[in-house]
Amino acid sequence: MPLKRGVGVSSGVVIGTALVLETEDVRVPRRFVPSDQTAHEIQLVEKAFAAAQAEVGGERERFAERAGNDLADIFGFHERWLGDEKPRKEIADLIRDKEYSAAYAISVFMRRYRRRFQEMASPFLQERARDIQDIERRLLRHVGGETRMELAALDESVIIIAHDLTPSQLVELEQTKRLLGFATDVGGTTSHTAIIAAGLSIPAVVGLEDITTHISSGDTVVIDGLHGVVVINPDEQQRATYTAEAEHLQEVRATLAELRDLDAETRDGVKIELLGNIEFPLEITDCLEKGARGIGLFRTEFLFLQTDRLPSEEEQFEAYRDAAQQLDGLPLVIRTMDLGGDKCHPTGGWEMEKNPFLGLRSIRYSLQNLPMFRSQLRAILRASVFGDIRVMFPLVSRIMELRQAKFVLSTVTEELEEEGYEFREDIPVGVMIETPAAAICAREIAREADFLSIGTNDLIQYTLAVDRTNERVGQLYSPADPSVLRLIRQVVRLGGRSEAKVSLCGEMAGDALFVILLLGMGLRTLSMAAGNIPRTKKIIRSISMADAQRVCRRVMSFETEREVLNYLRDETRKVWEDL
Repeated sequence: MPLKRGVGVSSGVVIGTALVLETEDVRVPRRFVPSDQTAHEIQLVEKAFAAAQAEVGGERERFAERAGNDLADIFGFHERWLGDEKPRKEIADLIRDKEYSAAYAISVFMRRYRRRFQEMASPFLQERARDIQDIERRLLRHVGGETRMELAALDESVIIIAHDLTPSQLVELEQTKRLLGFATDVGGTTSHTAIIAAGLSIPAVVGLEDITTHISSGDTVVIDGLHGVVVINPDEQQRATYTAEAEHLQEVRATLAELRDLDAETRDGVKIELLGNIEFPLEITDCLEKGARGIGLFRTEFLFLQTDRLPSEEEQFEAYRDAAQQLDGLPLVIRTMDLGGDKCHPTGGWEMEKNPFLGLRSIRYSLQNLPMFRSQLRAILRASVFGDIRVMFPLVSRIMELRQAKFVLSTVTEELEEEGYEFREDIPVGVMIETPAAAICAREIAREADFLSIGTNDLIQYTLAVDRTNERVGQLYSPADPSVLRLIRQVVRLGGRSEAKVSLCGEMAGDALFVILLLGMGLRTLSMAAGNIPRTKKIIRSISMADAQRVCRRVMSFETEREVLNYLRDETRKVWEDL
């Protein structure tokens, strides 16, 4: 039977009947109005904005009752955008200058605005274009420019197949209690739709490219959100296999959920600290529910990439303060902005670079854009009195970068003190070890930092000289490469000789294959996506430290990636049969 692979963004397996949503984009005909009617059209725009803003607010409140305030805050972007005077003014100018109808002026402006996000290199920013599309549809509906599909009229449980789903469409579908799962042509892990799906445990696969051309309404479909697979019209054997898989996943989830309040402790009593990685503050709840003991990596780029303007110090302060308050005394490691590479702000003064990942990014960019950097550090320090906040600098490759960053932090501290702000004077300062240069010089860096956090995503990329997003060489990107493993072990050893605590926060931390090895290397703190925490805890509680050290000694003698993977798979299956 036809099988399609995409990106699984919300785990779970469901089998059901497909409903294919229309994939046609909204088309508004060009229409002009007499000059004496432009004032009326502008008034229609104002009413549409007000109605759409009120509608979003109502949806957010209803959704908060179902999923909590943190997840519902995704709609805060829509509310803030609709409350901004600038879009209204620019649409009104189009009506006055071009004599466009209200609907056509909205369409022209929103498409231009959306295109700016679509043309950006960052997948994160491209996902924001879908939020803009959602807002456009709302506005057009309120001026009579679009007929709304009545999703609430579903009378049977279905699997939705669509080119894309907006956050509001997903929420509306979920509220019908008829949505089993969904699959879309486009989308990624950072989209608001994906985050909502994961938060509500709706099995979903996105980024399938052309799934809408392969499925018709009425087809039987399997959605395997764990492995990112969609099966079209499965045969009896496939049905039986996936039905059993769905039942098994429910049993596994129930078993893992029982571990939530238990320590991540080996059989011989060694405690391991499991922390969460987050993109948005709203993810904190999920991390805590999965058993995290704090946040080991708070990526702050979302503040800089959600809109086309830079966030103010006050906006940043509120985000950091709210995150700290949610954690109620648990640690919160805030990574300063990791802009550059594939994450470039439209107003950041970026120049095209031939090798952006080797160019002006992360701490290099911060040190060359001090007003932005100082504003963020001020916000972090001001929020530090509300919890156990720690600051971490990304992509430090030499000791002078750390010293420069600490100097900026010191000057900001003096400013805040003179201005009368309260802040934590001894805020812990950490460094992400993401380059071979930093790994080799880990001893020197550890002497001037309170903690080190190994960021394996970039460390692997730079060590192996492999772009993992390039399908022609992506198979060469592997955390199991002996060179990568030797660098990680070296950082742990060198950091251990100082007073700096060493943790690991890359995707490798949440990969079940590497848990035993990382413990054997000496790591006692791992930070990962929320969904990986229960499984990791299960593995930790099933082994002794002697087991981990034995595995580490054997792995470090291997010469090839294949040897490493085969051995780790065999060892892990002894304690985790579902690998």
